[in-house]
Amino acid sequence: MNPTVIPIFFTIDDSFAAYLDVALQSLTRNADPTYTYEIHIICDHVSDENKKILNRHNRSSFNLHFDEMSRDLGAIKDSKENHLRCDFMALSIFYRLFIPDMYPQYDMAIYLDADIVVPGDVSKLWTTDLGRNIIAACPDHSISEIPDFVHYVEDAVGVGRYEYINSAILVMNLKKMREKNFCSHFLSLLESYHFDSIAPDQDYLNAICYGKIEFLDECWDAMPNPAGKYVRDPQIIHYNLFSKPWNYEDVMYANVFWKYAIDSPYYLRIVDHRKNYTEEMKLHDNEQLQLMLSKAASLPDNGTTFKKLNEKGVAIRI
Repeated sequence: MNPTVIPIFFTIDDSFAAYLDVALQSLTRNADPTYTYEIHIICDHVSDENKKILNRHNRSSFNLHFDEMSRDLGAIKDSKENHLRCDFMALSIFYRLFIPDMYPQYDMAIYLDADIVVPGDVSKLWTTDLGRNIIAACPDHSISEIPDFVHYVEDAVGVGRYEYINSAILVMNLKKMREKNFCSHFLSLLESYHFDSIAPDQDYLNAICYGKIEFLDECWDAMPNPAGKYVRDPQIIHYNLFSKPWNYEDVMYANVFWKYAIDSPYYLRIVDHRKNYTEEMKLHDNEQLQLMLSKAASLPDNGTTFKKLNEKGVAIRI
């Protein structure tokens, strides 16, 4: 594998094209041009118009590929345990879990969510030494001091509050994941137990990869957080959960998003979207947050959990 080629993966549907454009605007502006970046956008029904706009980032060191998700994901049902934020079914969140098998030509890769900006040089993330671990990620500090979420990650997922990772930014040892049959193991757990989850893809990653995770510095996944703590010199900013600057005006790090968004062909659409984000929509967001908290509080004590099965000897971890 050529060490100067960096494979980077995003997963989106049509509704997230505008925000991916902003992410790519920041990534391509700040990345070391001595590397070649193979940017794979695993997508579901992205329009020709959006593909044409996003293709403006196709130049010199940056090669964009639109890869329609062709694998049959029929095993992942539109049921409550697979709902993102307890709200809706977003099949694209699971796509990252199939990257090892879908791209056997790569031994390593970076995965990034689309609700980010990259003010740092992503090639520095690429040089992360995973050692014997299979992924690298940041602990999810956005939930580590919220009692209901702490109860959930420790007593349902079965990991410590400061060891529970956010899956938005990943360095993946694809070769080791294939050797350990990660994709098959994930599907086997999902089909056998249908764990009810707060963040389905993320919770499976935490439970399966526990003990084989390299923890990244928080600058690689700086998120708005309830405590108002700023990360110094963030390299990647992740607008997690409901903290979207295209919905709300008072989001932490929003100025960095708009710095890059203003140069996007989608800029006026994004501005209009925020202007038209109604009080009813904001109320719905708050209701969903409260539902997440309620679910986090109750799941460890009700139903099948990763921790309970692991304690009974079921092979959860790889």
